[in-house]
Amino acid sequence: MAKVTHLECSLCGSKLDAGVVENLCACGGPLLARYHFETIRHRWPRREVSGGPASMWRYAPVLPPAEASIVSLGEGWTPLLRTRRLGARLGADALWVKDEGLNPTASFKARGLACAISMCVELGIRKVAMASAGNAAGALAAYAAAAGIESHIFMPHDVPQANYLECKAFGANVALVDGLIGDCGRIVAERGPQEGWFDMCTLKEPYRVEGKKTMGYEVAEQMDWDLPDAIFYPTGGGVGMIGMWKAFDEMEKLGWIGGRRPKMIAVQAEGCAPLVRAFAENEPRCRFFDGAHTLAAGLRVPKPLGDFLVLEAVRASGGTVLAVSDEEMLDAGAELASTEGIFAAPEGAACVAALRKLLANEFLKPADRIVLYSTGSGLKYPEAWSTRFPRSAASEQDKLGGLITPR
Repeated sequence: MAKVTHLECSLCGSKLDAGVVENLCACGGPLLARYHFETIRHRWPRREVSGGPASMWRYAPVLPPAEASIVSLGEGWTPLLRTRRLGARLGADALWVKDEGLNPTASFKARGLACAISMCVELGIRKVAMASAGNAAGALAAYAAAAGIESHIFMPHDVPQANYLECKAFGANVALVDGLIGDCGRIVAERGPQEGWFDMCTLKEPYRVEGKKTMGYEVAEQMDWDLPDAIFYPTGGGVGMIGMWKAFDEMEKLGWIGGRRPKMIAVQAEGCAPLVRAFAENEPRCRFFDGAHTLAAGLRVPKPLGDFLVLEAVRASGGTVLAVSDEEMLDAGAELASTEGIFAAPEGAACVAALRKLLANEFLKPADRIVLYSTGSGLKYPEAWSTRFPRSAASEQDKLGGLITPR
C-alpha cells in the first residue's frame, strides 16, 4: 500500500488511512484512492510506459495492489479501432471505437474486478458479495475463482442468461432476485455483516474505480497522449466515466497531458434515464427512476450511487447526457457490426445512436476526434439480439444457441 497515500471521501473530503478494509465513508460517500504524484512523476516518466505489459498493469505504479497481490487474467490494453466505414456514414471524419468486449469475461468490468479482487488478496478478505445487472457479476466470479475467494452474487431474475451461466461455471453462489439491482444491493447490505461478506457493489469499495480508470490512461497513450475531443460512454452505475475523469486528472499531475479535456458524453436508455433528467433539471444528483426497463441490462440502474461524480465530469468538460431507445440501440449495433466487424453489447451500441443525434444537432462537428466505448461483447446478450435476428424454423435448431435439449 506504499503507493496509495490515503483514501478520500468524494462527498465530504474526509481522509482515511490506506491499507485498512473500508467500504463507504461515514457520511455515505464513495472513497477514492489518492497517490503521491510528485514522487511517482520522478520515478516513472511517461517514456517508460510503453515498456510495460500489454495489459492494464502497464500502469501498475498508479494502481493500488502490490505486485505479489495482483490477480490477472490479461485484462486491459484493448484495441482502439479507427472506423473505416461507420464514420463516413455518420459524418464523423475521425471516429474510433475502444473495444472493451475483448477483455476477460467479455466486458470492461474485468478491469475493475481485477484491481478490487487483487486488493482483497492484499487485505486478507476471503468472502465477497455483489449486486449486479450481469457483467460485473461474471467478472467478480471469475477473479474470485482465480484468487480462491468465496463469492456471493445477487442479480435480477431477468439477467441475461450468459451472465448467470458464467457465474455458476466460476463456482459463485448465485441468487436471482425478483426486482432491480437496488433490491439486490439491499440484500447484500442486510446480510453482509452477519455472513462476513465484503461488499463489492458499485462504488461501495475504493478499488473497482482504480481498475476502470485505466481506460483513460489507455486512450491517452493510444492517441499519443493527445486526448480526443469527445468520449461517448454508456452509463449505468457510471464507474467507468468516473474512473476516466480521475485518470485525466492524475495524468495532468504526472505532467503527461495538459488541462484540455474531452467532452464527456454519458449515454443512457430511454427506459432508465435518471442522469438525463438530473442534467436537464440542473440538479447535482438523480432522483430514483421509476419503472426502469431496457434490454441493455447494464444501463438499468435507477439511482446510481456516484451520480454526482458523473454529472460533475459531464458539466466540467462541456459534455452532455442523452438517452436512446432500445430500438435505436439494436439498429446502431447492427450497423456497427455490419460496417466495422465489431459485435457490441446494446450498451456500447447505444453510443453509436447517441453520436448520430449529436452530429445531427451540431453539438459535435464532423472534424471532432471522437471515441466511442463498446463496453462489452454482443455475445453476452443472446436474448436481446435474438429479438432482432429471430430464427424462422420451428425446429430443434430454433432453440437459443442451437442446443439440442430434452423435449
